[in-house]
Amino acid sequence: ERVAYLSQTTLSVDETNAVVEVLRQRFPMIQAPPRDDICYATQNRQEAVKELALKSDVILVIGSENSSNSNRLVEVARELGTPAHLIDDETEIDPEWLRGHDVVGVTSGASAPEWLVERVVDHLKRSGATEVDQLRTVEEHMAFSLPAQVRRAAV
Repeated sequence: ERVAYLSQTTLSVDETNAVVEVLRQRFPMIQAPPRDDICYATQNRQEAVKELALKSDVILVIGSENSSNSNRLVEVARELGTPAHLIDDETEIDPEWLRGHDVVGVTSGASAPEWLVERVVDHLKRSGATEVDQLRTVEEHMAFSLPAQVRRAAV
């Protein structure tokens, strides 16, 4: 049998691996995609949230309600037993979520701009946060070539 699989780029890495394992059991000769088809930024964020969840009492995920990867980050944290909340911005933070918690983790979906993360952190500082630590997990060094049409147009 000739069988291959593809996956949506924003799927959970862990869930995708579980599905692929079941497929491999049923179809031992299944063909994987020619390259990793899970977005590196999505995968890196999911791995970072796993580490963040172990160090945080609660996690705030900045991202849109319709963002698959932002929702997935909330799920990953919750699967590890850490309460997590999806917010568009600092105005959606419910103070009750933070009551009784010492460590608040903050992360964002792949499309959330850095300035939005900074606004949330600034809000937490104004609300009494006394220390901000950055959790560094993976350095991203991806470079993408511009399509030939764009390169020619820039000359």
